[in-house]
Amino acid sequence: METIGSQAKKVIKAYPDKTAVKFKDRTILYSTLYNRAMAIATMLSAEGLKKGDRFGLLMSNTLEYAELDLAAAFGGFVKVPLNFKLHPNEHKFMIEDAGVSFLIGEQKLIEPIDAELKSLYIGEPYDEALKQYSGQIIDEDVDENDLFSIMYTSGTTGNPKGVMLSHRNMLAGALSLSQVCEVNNQDTIGHVAPLTHGSNFLSHVAWLHGTTQVIYNKFQPEEFIDDIQRDEISVTFMVPTMVNLMIQHPEFSPKKLDSIKSINMAGSPIASSKLRLAIERLGTKFVETYGQVEAPMCITIMPRNELPGRLESCGRTGPFVDMRIVNEKGHELPAGGVGEIVCKGSLVMQGYWNNEQGTAKTLKNGWLQTGDLGWVSNQGYLHIVDRIKDVIISGGVNIYPREVEEVLNKHTGIKETCVIGVPDEKWGESIVAYVVLNGIESVEPDQLIELCKNHLASFKKPKEVHITESLPKSPYGKILKRELRKKHLEVMN
Repeated sequence: METIGSQAKKVIKAYPDKTAVKFKDRTILYSTLYNRAMAIATMLSAEGLKKGDRFGLLMSNTLEYAELDLAAAFGGFVKVPLNFKLHPNEHKFMIEDAGVSFLIGEQKLIEPIDAELKSLYIGEPYDEALKQYSGQIIDEDVDENDLFSIMYTSGTTGNPKGVMLSHRNMLAGALSLSQVCEVNNQDTIGHVAPLTHGSNFLSHVAWLHGTTQVIYNKFQPEEFIDDIQRDEISVTFMVPTMVNLMIQHPEFSPKKLDSIKSINMAGSPIASSKLRLAIERLGTKFVETYGQVEAPMCITIMPRNELPGRLESCGRTGPFVDMRIVNEKGHELPAGGVGEIVCKGSLVMQGYWNNEQGTAKTLKNGWLQTGDLGWVSNQGYLHIVDRIKDVIISGGVNIYPREVEEVLNKHTGIKETCVIGVPDEKWGESIVAYVVLNGIESVEPDQLIELCKNHLASFKKPKEVHITESLPKSPYGKILKRELRKKHLEVMN
């Protein structure tokens, strides 16, 4: 298989005068992108970085992100993307854990970090470095199994872990996304989700086809709807929270999204009722993928033409991975059996950086233990049940929060929900639901409990329903059940 760099050089040679990246009022061609990425790669080499050395990226979405991807690829360096929404102490942990020796990003984000390392600020210092090293070339021998990135997990349990992803891993993900999103050379990819995470995987699809990428700095539903229309975006990545905000916005108009061919939804599950509403309002433009940082994006893929008929599934196994459902002993279960989702293949990470214990626990004989429960139909379609750690055990019976959330989301007045288990002296755990309203109609907790009684066994209905203004989320938009559980216990006690 190719590397990110070798593949990018092919499209650069084929389309030197085509627009590669747009950001606000800035536009660069593929030939310019090559020169700028090579200049930064030679600058990093001059600063003492060798193949395999790590450099950090700390910035919000901006044009430089795309060229730094290629600088890493050309120089054989390992990029460590840092989410700009995290605390400086969290940045410090990742920098020290990964052995980052150079940091590139925004001055206001880098200065608060209590760490001694060389840095380059986006803006005038960065532009000066481009001028100084302009025209210089670095020719490093890079292999498909060499590390390309160390991406940190969200740290839902303890410190975040550094996921080691090779060029092969990244290209397997890019090829999978290219297939399910139906990308070709004429497409324009729009990035509104953070390039430190999911949207960056879609970014690599551009190096397969020579597509144009348009980068947006932040997500505001009304603005993004207009951006799509103005820039004629045809492919984009959005987490379900973004999709819900967009389609429920008063200014939402399907006509403004005529240019869209495929919206890749991933990052967290979406309720089937909300997905049905999105398809009703926008048509068959949504594709769904299921993956983790440890297996980027495409453990399973669901094409847009199949999604309307299979709203509760996230698709069938992707092209660069094998998937199984196994029980507690690791034995594969037949169709319909609920167990842990495990996978193996070119998509799966090399392991966790500087964490042999974590790697051994998560990778067993090459099989990634996802920590997700699911089942597969006779036709091979995966249905995710829940995270193993989120299963509620009440009266000795397993209750899956997502099953309750699906019912609550049927109510037209609900924007989003989160169901948790809390300690109960009699039953071990009891079910508590938190809901955010969408303002369309009034909703009372008793109505929602009754709704659950009408659709679920009585023991699965929430003991309590709390209406709240918002739910705690990670910087990647995932609802943090542990934080909600913690806050609930603090208030109740």
